[in-house]
Amino acid sequence: MNTDLSLLTLILDASIVVKAVMLLLLATSIASWAVIIEKSRLLKQAAGAADEFEATFWSGGDLATMHSDIVRGDIKELGMAGIFQSGFSEFGRLNEQTAINADQIVEGSRRSMRVSQLREVDRLEHHLAFLATVGSTSPYVGLFGTVWGIMNSFQSLGNVQSATLALVAPGIAEALIATAMGLFAAIPAVIAFNRYADTVGRLEVRYDTFMEEFSAILQRQAIIKPITKAASSAESS
Repeated sequence: MNTDLSLLTLILDASIVVKAVMLLLLATSIASWAVIIEKSRLLKQAAGAADEFEATFWSGGDLATMHSDIVRGDIKELGMAGIFQSGFSEFGRLNEQTAINADQIVEGSRRSMRVSQLREVDRLEHHLAFLATVGSTSPYVGLFGTVWGIMNSFQSLGNVQSATLALVAPGIAEALIATAMGLFAAIPAVIAFNRYADTVGRLEVRYDTFMEEFSAILQRQAIIKPITKAASSAESS
């Protein structure tokens, strides 16, 4: 048994099973970091878009103009802007119908916004399950490699007359590398999952709050319309 305890030598001298475990954990770690970086960019973009749209929405501008800006692409149809666009478009379509009342108009707009919100949240949560899986299973995969390596080490010791630390140490060291790689893959994934899940949850609350506030505005607009029509009819008569 090789007594060189350098990291590269330990990896190269490991058994086929332990090497396969290490390769799997390395690939998983690379994929995990790719998801972490991409998800960080996506969530920062979503939070920034929500801040920007809320500032525009509550600036007192005309809602129809804001809707036109989204349709033209002047305002990106992301997150809150997409929810607004869905609700306002549905409100405009339903408001042209005379057979439905104000509550039905608002409820239809709310359903349209809810669909848009669910699609946005699904987009933000995409690949979060992968991070959770990596974080929960990688230590066990690494532990499997360690157990397998230690088992092989003790089997090799059965062929010698006397066991010394110099004979045992390399086999145990190469086996423990698998556990270390499992932890290396799992720890960033767990941290990222918890952070991103919290961020998505906060964005979802912001979307819910905006939907309620916007629904109240649409409710007032839907009530004003029949009152205005009734007043116009009274004046003409």
